[in-house]
Amino acid sequence: MPTDYIERRWASRDGLSLFAREYPAASGESLLPVICLHGLTRNSKDFEDIAPIIAGLGRRLIAADVRGRGQSDRDPKPSNYQPKIYARDVVDMMSALGIPKAVFIGTSMGGIITMMLMGIRPKAVAAAILNDVGPKIAPEGVARILGYAGQSVDIRDWDQAVNYIRQTNAVIFPHYGDDDWRRFTERTFRQGISGPELDYDPAIKGPISKPPSRLALWLTGLLFRRLARSRPTLLIRGGMSDLISPEIAQSMQSIAPRMQRVDVPGVGHAPMLNEPEAVDAIRKFLRTVP
Repeated sequence: MPTDYIERRWASRDGLSLFAREYPAASGESLLPVICLHGLTRNSKDFEDIAPIIAGLGRRLIAADVRGRGQSDRDPKPSNYQPKIYARDVVDMMSALGIPKAVFIGTSMGGIITMMLMGIRPKAVAAAILNDVGPKIAPEGVARILGYAGQSVDIRDWDQAVNYIRQTNAVIFPHYGDDDWRRFTERTFRQGISGPELDYDPAIKGPISKPPSRLALWLTGLLFRRLARSRPTLLIRGGMSDLISPEIAQSMQSIAPRMQRVDVPGVGHAPMLNEPEAVDAIRKFLRTVP
């Protein structure tokens, strides 16, 4: 399987330099590409396991660093850290990379961005995989995420970073061993001047700290219906997720009966998409998409 990627950059409309990893298709490019969008405090490194698998299926894969994360610029205007701006950045990325239409894989916030695209550029979305996210999310899961997102941490070396990540995420990945935690830590932190530092702008938390308005909830529901009723859609749910409960997942299926669903056992929010159940579901789903 291919493991190398190409570094891509493009400019946002407000002048930021944004970054993505591109994994070329293994056997030439004849199928629609796949665009991967990460969660709130995450980055493109989260897809480094599933990316070569998908590229091996003959699909070009783009994993973006949303503004404020990874190798993309931090935004001097924190109010821009919101899905409608992120979705606009994705549209500009697709234009820069010559991608008129793609299959989207969106983890958590990345799934919200995918839904937003159905409002501003629906023709760009051929199909979608929503990783542990939906138009409604459980408040207890949101509270847990807001409890650590954007918080200042005193980390002086990589062992401390691993311990911090283990303590913060043990409820999500109870089966992880030492090597798993080390890899997860390396995807979460980057080497700073005085030690490891979280690989995102702490200001990303600001715009989501307030509960969404009724209008925002209505709009998200509308865009989910537009997506899941008109495009092939797969919901991957962590079996122990505190963001997408079984009841929420069932309600999503009631709204969109053709939406496929797979639960990944023993994992909370959100699956890393390297779990066998997730990999198998993604492979099967992509076989049904041009």
